[in-house]
Amino acid sequence: MELNGKSALVTGAARGIGKAIALRFAQGGARIVLNDINKKNLEEAVREIEKVSKERVIYRKADISKSNEVKELSRYVTEELGVIDILVNNAAISRIVPFLDTSEKLWDRTMEVNLKGAFLCCQAVIPGMIKKGKGKIINMSSQSGKRGSKWHAAYCVSKFGIIGLTQSLALELALHRINVNAVCPGVVFTSLWEEHAADHARREGIEEKEVKENLLRNIPLARLGTPQDVANLVLFLASSRSDYITGQAINLSGGSVLH
Repeated sequence: MELNGKSALVTGAARGIGKAIALRFAQGGARIVLNDINKKNLEEAVREIEKVSKERVIYRKADISKSNEVKELSRYVTEELGVIDILVNNAAISRIVPFLDTSEKLWDRTMEVNLKGAFLCCQAVIPGMIKKGKGKIINMSSQSGKRGSKWHAAYCVSKFGIIGLTQSLALELALHRINVNAVCPGVVFTSLWEEHAADHARREGIEEKEVKENLLRNIPLARLGTPQDVANLVLFLASSRSDYITGQAINLSGGSVLH
């Protein structure tokens, strides 16, 4: 099992992609801490993951945009599981809003969760990784971190920023044998995507099925991604099989993004 003996912290892990990553890590033999801001969803996710895990699965509710809560989260994980070997910065928010309708509050909150949250979590866990002499950090970017898209200005900026953070940390931490990479999913079928599809349909005056059809025309592999697709790549990046990969922003988009 790829992650035997490893401790992993996954943020935004109560549903969707984050939960799929935590589940895949459990199947890979890791001890896992799930983080999110929704306690009920966290508890449900833990119960589901415990069914396949032979190791400890615990959770901690925390807002990763707040430094005091991240410090407490890091302290709790270290006390319970020891040094964090793997950090997955997955927590994020996304709103479909035209640029001129984007409020300062929404802009700031998007940056706080999507970018500042990753910054704070990295600052909290990197010292332990340096002391241990190795570690894996996987930051969740997006195809929107490679190219802009309408009605997503704040989200795109935050995901471009994640790639910059990833590359900078990869260079700084290489001598400590800490690998830092980003994953850039395309359209992934989740409950959040369904909400976005409905919003797109309303704004464009079309049916939801047309939104999906339009997207599929631009995906060479002719299907939407799944949370499991993302989890499989993240598992690889968290394992020793990726030890010679760092500073990369890897597309997972069915061929819709080629750079």
